[in-house]
Parts: sequence; structure tokens; C-alpha cells
Amino acid sequence: MSALRPDLAIIADHVAAGASVLDVGCGDGGLMAALRDTKQARPRGIEIDGTNVAAAVARGLSVVQGDADTDLADYPTDSFDYAILSQTLQTTRAPDRVLDELLRIGRRAFVSFPNFAHWRVRASLLWGGRMPVTKNLPEQWYDTPNIHHLTVDDFRAFLRARGITTEGAWFLNRGRRTSAAAANFRAEHAVFLLRR
Repeated sequence: MSALRPDLAIIADHVAAGASVLDVGCGDGGLMAALRDTKQARPRGIEIDGTNVAAAVARGLSVVQGDADTDLADYPTDSFDYAILSQTLQTTRAPDRVLDELLRIGRRAFVSFPNFAHWRVRASLLWGGRMPVTKNLPEQWYDTPNIHHLTVDDFRAFLRARGITTEGAWFLNRGRRTSAAAANFRAEHAVFLLRR
């Protein structure tokens, strides 16, 4: 699973063998294929981009074209062991509703997102006065899919306010795990495992 993006590798490491999985915003199905091939999981996916849907289907994966903001309501409650939303929450129109649906559909949910409070983002705004363009946030402000800029601390506060339990949390800096200490400042990405 070393070919997976670092946040996806963490998720893949923590999905139980043989689990049923819904990958929301699954891209080309890389995580789904890894879970199928190494964990004998039963993955399904939903993806908004037709080119990515075609690539995932070409891998022999069960993926439908759909939108996380509107199509998750069609899935039955507790229909998957895990629902996964990787690097997608910040691109949805209603992330609070999407997360509610994720936790309704899956008995557990993995959520990963870029941390907009990382020190490099802060420095770019402070010293340059402009929205950052980095390896992990490569788009300009006007063409970024990120419409909700959240931080690790924002997400933790959101979970507390909604009574959502965190079963695990991992933090990444430059693609490597970093400690939870000062994660809001030090981590570029966060991965959370959640349950109701």
C-alpha cells in the first residue's frame, strides 16, 4: 500500500479485513483497489468526475457517478462498516450534512482533510498577504475546489459540539506522520476515524 497517498495509506492500514466500505469521492479508485486486494474488503465508490469513474470501473471496481452533497441520502442507514471521505469534506457545499450522512451510512467514518492552520499557510497569509499555493494546495484562490477552509481545531470543536466520538486521529506533515501535539499548527493534513 506504499503507492497510496499518505492519508489513504493510514486509512487502508486501519480498515478491518473483509469490511464493507463506501468511498465517497473515491477518485480513480486507488484506495478501493488496495482495500480489495490487500484486505479482501468489499468496496463501493461514489465519484463526481466521470473520467475518474471510468478509471475506477476499468479497475473492476463498483463505482457510481454522484455528488456527496445530494446523493448520500439514497444509501440505507448502517449499510457499510466504513464510510470514507478523503480530501473531499472541504469541497462540499454542506460539509455538516455530508458528515451526518457519512456517519449514518457507515458504522464508522474516516475523514481526511488539509489543515488550513498549518504554519506555512499562516506564514503565506502573514508575510505575503495572499492565499497560499503549495504542493498540497496547488490551486490559485479562484480555481480551488476547496470552498470551506477548516483547521484541525475547527474540526475537533465541530465533533465535540455534535457529540461525535473520535476513535483515532493521525496527522501528517510532508507526507509523514507527526505527533498530535500542536497539530493545528504543525500538521498539513489530518485523518480522523469517527463514530456516533
